[in-house]
Amino acid sequence: MNQLQQIEMMEVEEIQSQETPFEISDLNSLNWAFRKLAALKSKEKEIKQLANVERDRIALWERGELTTIEGSVEFFENMISVYHAKQLESDPKAKTITTPYGKSKTRKSKEAPEKANEEEILQHVIENNMDDYIKNSVKWADLKKNLKIVEISGEKTVVDENGQLIPGVTVKPESITYSVEV
Repeated sequence: MNQLQQIEMMEVEEIQSQETPFEISDLNSLNWAFRKLAALKSKEKEIKQLANVERDRIALWERGELTTIEGSVEFFENMISVYHAKQLESDPKAKTITTPYGKSKTRKSKEAPEKANEEEILQHVIENNMDDYIKNSVKWADLKKNLKIVEISGEKTVVDENGQLIPGVTVKPESITYSVEV
């Protein structure tokens, strides 16, 4: 905003505080109103630019501060998980460890069929007339209920209800996940 626009801004406050409202009556008063409007728009632009600079600066500061905190949070959650894993080895029933300041919980998931190649699964389902499991893609949730994990030659594999191997499906190994609540 230049000096002329600053002067225009002072006049705007005066006009708005007058008891009788200002009225545009000719080309000169229209021009005067445009000058006031230009000054206001310029001031608005300045304010927005300053606010954006400050927002960027604050966002940069926030990212820097949170990066340190996130690293520390990850460090402590990992330490808690390692401790809990040791406790679980000695006592398989220690699924939750509670303190006044938080809980460490475990959740065990069973081995389950997992899609590795949906196209191969779809091809298998089509070739074996398993139309109940077809929409535009395999109805994975429904098909998965009828799959079985079997061990063939020492290797775990997935078969359908007819005992046929299903290509494109692998066995997701049993796992334990840890979660921390504060």
